[in-house]
Amino acid sequence: MEIQIKCQQQIPGLGKQEIKQNLAKVLNDLGCHDAELSILITDDAGIAELNQHYLGTKGPTNVLAFPMGGGSETDYHSSMLGDVVISAQTAQLESEEVNEPVSSTVMRLLVHGLLHLLGFDHTRSIKDARRMEKEEARLMLLIKED
Repeated sequence: MEIQIKCQQQIPGLGKQEIKQNLAKVLNDLGCHDAELSILITDDAGIAELNQHYLGTKGPTNVLAFPMGGGSETDYHSSMLGDVVISAQTAQLESEEVNEPVSSTVMRLLVHGLLHLLGFDHTRSIKDARRMEKEEARLMLLIKED
């Protein structure tokens, strides 16, 4: 398993090693033992640029996911999953809105992005959105078990 992380922005209470440990736990639970992915933690300007360039959408967002294997749920066992990009600034705002540590918000966004890499999509239908939300909650509980 290989998880590459580039932090252009620091997350209080959450370092690269903890991110790797948490995501390794999630990936192992999902049966993705040989998975590879990269993570970029950037600011609103950085994610807005990627959002515009790759998705044609103006402005920042909280998380972007770029699957390598087409993003179908049958690609669970594909080695290179793709890239997840998080805006630390947007995560900070979201964490303040729900009164949780920014480290928890960032981990939730990383799990959310990872599920997108694995083919989950909350925009297809209400049923798919509920399924993704349920899996995200289950995986966050797995992370918090420590």
